Amino acid sequence: MDRPHASRPTPGLFIQMLFRSILLFTLVIPLLPSAAYPGQWQVSPAMIFLGRESKSSVITVTNEGEDKVNLQVKAMEWSQDPEGKDIYRETNDLIFFPRILIINKNDHKIVRTGIRVPAVSKEKAYRLFIEEIPQPRKPGAEATQLTIAIRFGVPVFVKPMKEELKGELAATELAKGVFSASVKNTGNSHFRITEIMLKGKNEKEGETFNTKLNGWYLLPDASRVYSIPIPDGKCAVTDQLELSISTDTKIKLDRRLNVEKGHCSP
Repeated sequence: MDRPHASRPTPGLFIQMLFRSILLFTLVIPLLPSAAYPGQWQVSPAMIFLGRESKSSVITVTNEGEDKVNLQVKAMEWSQDPEGKDIYRETNDLIFFPRILIINKNDHKIVRTGIRVPAVSKEKAYRLFIEEIPQPRKPGAEATQLTIAIRFGVPVFVKPMKEELKGELAATELAKGVFSASVKNTGNSHFRITEIMLKGKNEKEGETFNTKLNGWYLLPDASRVYSIPIPDGKCAVTDQLELSISTDTKIKLDRRLNVEKGHCSP
């Protein structure tokens, strides 16, 4: 599962991975075993940028757990449909080695990666997925015990010759007490929406409510609609909505919308 990121991480930032054993196959859940043996591994950096000045990079995978870990590496092209949904396809665009990592405890391995064809007019985006290879159960383990294999996708961005960062609010709407905003990337490089803030205002009470959402990556030409339900009872006493969208770039989007009370009711 992909999760939202903070601002562009530094190379020293680590993403800690965790898997635990779980019990299934019973309608009444039994007591879990008293001892669990989690495997922990970390990836650094959490993001890679390639281009004409940096055609290759390395990823360090560190095993901080008590057991040996077995990992596999896969490269996927990353795109988004017109609604901003992530789409992944297998690709040979990235060069990376090795494809299988066997890392003993308190040890680390290096994954080297590069790009075959540089980006020209528009940024290229990929994810380098590092995933645990499920191992046979240890002797004495419960027959119903399963292990969850964790996968982490390192974003790999290949910069175009000339980067243009642009974004716009394609549409905003209030209907049935829900505010919606469509954000579109009109540039040639990605940006990440770090925060969406919606405030309600009226002349008598000042601020009537405020709500925050976290955003996600928006690749070139992609759009995403963010919907924010207005808290119960607040829409009817709100005269104006103020929207503010922050990103991890210089792009900042703002809009004000007068509230028509007929659009507050479900």
